[in-house]
Amino acid sequence: MVIIKVLCGFPETAVVSLDCEMVGTGPGGRVSEVARCSVIDYHGNVLFDEYIRPIGQITDYRSPWSGIRKHHLTKSWFGLFWRVQSLLDSKVLVGHSVQFDLKSLDLVHPGHMIRDTSCTHLLTRLAGFPREHRPSLKALTNRLLHRKIQVGSRGHCSVEDANAALDLYKLVEGEWEREAELSLRDEQDPTPPSYASSQHFLNDEYWPHPP
Repeated sequence: MVIIKVLCGFPETAVVSLDCEMVGTGPGGRVSEVARCSVIDYHGNVLFDEYIRPIGQITDYRSPWSGIRKHHLTKSWFGLFWRVQSLLDSKVLVGHSVQFDLKSLDLVHPGHMIRDTSCTHLLTRLAGFPREHRPSLKALTNRLLHRKIQVGSRGHCSVEDANAALDLYKLVEGEWEREAELSLRDEQDPTPPSYASSQHFLNDEYWPHPP
């Protein structure tokens, strides 16, 4: 098997992956609030994984999807917010529909530092989906990583989902970072962004094997 060497724009320590699980609050449980938040580093090490009691009154635990039960929610969000914010600060943030997670966390992250696996043409093309299609994390993971997630009756796991998004990112990391670098480069100033000096190696293990 051939090992493909690619250029990337930052060291591994500058990449994190985020995923959250939601419960419903308010009338009919229509308002989504974070009840579990997980952050992992580039190597899949868990940096943060906490169940969080929402501010609003929970009217739908959404357990079949969220995996959240009443006994999980003993910690308040107070104090945890700053821990998550500090982990994301100055990092490239990977996630699937991660803007939704950020909005629920009431966090803002620079757009050029976000890598959302739900809307990049690189992954939809690799998976054979139409360009305009926005496949689910489950569908992409099954097709490109050949593993099943979000199965069983216990609901989703935010650590598992964060790992899946991270591994999908690694599949197209080199090309994605080159595109990001080009989009940031000012035509009047050909100097690349400061995080464009390091290198990564993308091993075969990250690439899908032929069926």
